[in-house]
Amino acid sequence: MKVELNAEQLMWQEQFKDFVDSEIIPYASLNDSEERIHPELLAKITEAGYLGSMLPKEYGGMELDNITIGILNEEVGRGCSSVRSLLTVQGMVGLAILRWGTEQQRQYWLPTLATGTTLGSFGLTEPSVGSDAKSIETTAVLDGDEYILNGHKKWITMGQLADVFLILAQCENKPTAFIVERDSIGFSVEPMSGLLGARASMIAELKMDSCRIPKENLLGQVGTGLSHVALPCLDYGRYTIACGCVGLAKACLDASVHYANSRIQFGRAIRENQMIQKMITEMSVNMKAARMLCYRAGYLRDVGDPESIMETWTAKYFASTMVNKVASDAVQIHGANGCHRDYPVERYYRDARINEIIEGTTQMHEILIATQEVVTHRREMRRSNKAEKVKDSANRNV
Repeated sequence: MKVELNAEQLMWQEQFKDFVDSEIIPYASLNDSEERIHPELLAKITEAGYLGSMLPKEYGGMELDNITIGILNEEVGRGCSSVRSLLTVQGMVGLAILRWGTEQQRQYWLPTLATGTTLGSFGLTEPSVGSDAKSIETTAVLDGDEYILNGHKKWITMGQLADVFLILAQCENKPTAFIVERDSIGFSVEPMSGLLGARASMIAELKMDSCRIPKENLLGQVGTGLSHVALPCLDYGRYTIACGCVGLAKACLDASVHYANSRIQFGRAIRENQMIQKMITEMSVNMKAARMLCYRAGYLRDVGDPESIMETWTAKYFASTMVNKVASDAVQIHGANGCHRDYPVERYYRDARINEIIEGTTQMHEILIATQEVVTHRREMRRSNKAEKVKDSANRNV
């Protein structure tokens, strides 16, 4: 793969950067303190078309390639982690309907999701169910021309804002995906507050009490909700989160360099302190390494390589752990000032922590990456042994 961005990607990068600098960053602190995405900012994001960045042009989307989507999420992540989470869940819902929806579902939902006039949210996590997604307790039962849903979802990103929800429920004892509209009978949304970081993610609890939806709102087939619908959604989520972590690390680095240049101690700027230089060096190098992992994952996604799944896991694991170290060092460089909201690194530090939990914890990543390495090693050993046997056989025949 080529590491260099092409001319079009560089053009988009500059556009995204300008938008984040002029429109998102001025609202970031306010978003955090009010625990919401400011309506004026939401209108600007919608007008820019970024909520449809991942959807085809035929439905009104921007149809960006995955590397460009990664660049968008990196830049937005640099400005506000909560706004980046809005892009993520919008993409998860839109891409799920694009891939598994009927033509009627695609024609009905995708044009408004692409323009942002409809906002989507992904309902998987429950009070007792996180990483063990196959054990969801929400149920769906077919009753004539309707499905009846009962259950409780929690920590649902953008649940306070969303117009439509992609809900995972057990149907015939199999995880199944459904499209649920906010105004469905028996469906209620309870806002949550007090999140450690990404406070403007507008999380909510969803409750379904004999919630009735048309049977046509089944997405895909009964039993394919996890394997076919949710897992690709989560894969997209991990990719955008990894890219957002790179952007957040860049924000930490920029703030730290600026502070190190301006902060005078013992008669000189602290940038001259070798320990400060070491921290800034590690920030820069690890951020760039994470960016390259994201570019590789995006490239493999674009060419349809099945290795993209594990490369996305790798990128998200490295980027999310990286940004926590970078944010911690940024606070350390700022000293006491880094612990106060007057300096953005205080928010960056809190936002960074969320990324090691969402779309798979760091520990789940470690289990899956290690398991994959073991499987790959065994496969390579079998291939090597087979080649040796063929070679031995050829030698005996000679």
